[in-house]
Amino acid sequence: MTDTLEHPVTVSDRAAKRIAKILTGEPDGSMLRVSVEGGGCSGLQYKYDLVTSREDDDLAIEKNGITVLVDSMSLEYMSGSEIDFVDDLIGQSFQINNPHATSGCGCGTSFTI
Repeated sequence: MTDTLEHPVTVSDRAAKRIAKILTGEPDGSMLRVSVEGGGCSGLQYKYDLVTSREDDDLAIEKNGITVLVDSMSLEYMSGSEIDFVDDLIGQSFQINNPHATSGCGCGTSFTI
């Protein structure tokens, strides 16, 4: 895997704006946690949670007043990725542009490395 310190995860302006909108209805100090877990139709899938605390090994990405957390194990699979938000004719969703993913499913939430 790529060195995660050299290639951190980034958040697009569109994603930061959407996360800020989501967090307006949440308790102060809420953050978005993005993680990778086994499952989905391609073997691994992204999981999104709203949390109010962070772990010692989390990567904290701060942008435009929001914070996105990625745990160290998930970072192994996500280094170099960009978290984006897409709003098109098919619908709205967060999408992760992951350079390690060799294939993915049509919904964009699961992938293979």
